[in-house]
Amino acid sequence: MSTIIATEIVLPGRVEPDGLTVTERELPPPNAGEALVRMEATGVSFAEQQMRRGKYYDQPAFPFVPGYDLVGEVVAVGAGVDRALIGRRVAALTKIGGWSSHRLVPAADLVPVPDGLASDAAETFVVNGITAWQMLHRTAKVRAGQTILVHGANGGVGSTLVQLARAAGIRVIGTASARNADAVAALGATPVDYRGDVVAQVRALAPNGVDAVFDHVGGPGIVDSFGLLAPGGALVSYGSAATKNEEGNSRLPVLKLFARLLWWNTLPNKRSASFYNIWAGRRRLARFQARLTEDLGAVLALAAEGVLTPQIAARIPLREAARALTLAESGTVTGKVVLIGDAAA
Repeated sequence: MSTIIATEIVLPGRVEPDGLTVTERELPPPNAGEALVRMEATGVSFAEQQMRRGKYYDQPAFPFVPGYDLVGEVVAVGAGVDRALIGRRVAALTKIGGWSSHRLVPAADLVPVPDGLASDAAETFVVNGITAWQMLHRTAKVRAGQTILVHGANGGVGSTLVQLARAAGIRVIGTASARNADAVAALGATPVDYRGDVVAQVRALAPNGVDAVFDHVGGPGIVDSFGLLAPGGALVSYGSAATKNEEGNSRLPVLKLFARLLWWNTLPNKRSASFYNIWAGRRRLARFQARLTEDLGAVLALAAEGVLTPQIAARIPLREAARALTLAESGTVTGKVVLIGDAAA
């Protein structure tokens, strides 16, 4: 195997997006059980935005290479890995390290990408697709004919949630800004302006409450989310965007949120509340990997069939990650900002 020089985007500390640095380093060949993936597409998710501020719950130590997921081609494998993987396009959940032209990944973490599904399109459904699928079908267990509320329905996870729910015969109410209302409606949801009285707007659409609420905002508004549930309904919290700029311990807002959700579950109100963590269950690694492969495989298959439409806000070269992060943080885009590797440019 020839020497691989990886181009990496490094987050050196708590800096503005223009403080990201572009570096190069030589990668070793894959170890046993590993595959070397040439990145074709990676993304900018809310996790990277939190990490930049040092506010991610499980914050990596600076400096590090961000990048929660990637899609690319396997170019080499280590001992014990099927060589038939070489040349295959795959997706991987990485947590960090995706913003790199090449990445060593445990082969057991790789999920095949269907033929005919472009790499940038597939990228929009990796972390977003796993999150949306598992919250909808494994955590809340929403059924056809039920009604859900999706906060941030124009975002990466939100737009995927809307589409998966509509594909399953579920009615969706989605919050977004007024300028994104048409985009949310085009996905099949009834838009609600989050700058208005959300409770009143949702109650007008669902007088008896909704069967599930998916809330990435946290903060004081989580009380309204729980209050909008119908008997038997489920609140699924998966973030605390409302506290992203608060100073202090990055874990404290989330721990407070955990405590509130646990308390609500002790009340005799026939409603449930939970916090979704994509990494939950990783201690049982084989089961975790099997579920990831099953769930992401289902999402990518729907995308390949045209049931899901990728929401790509922008395609930006890897070396321009600072511009991509600035755009993603602007709050002006629908869908996901995708970073493109040289091989896919």
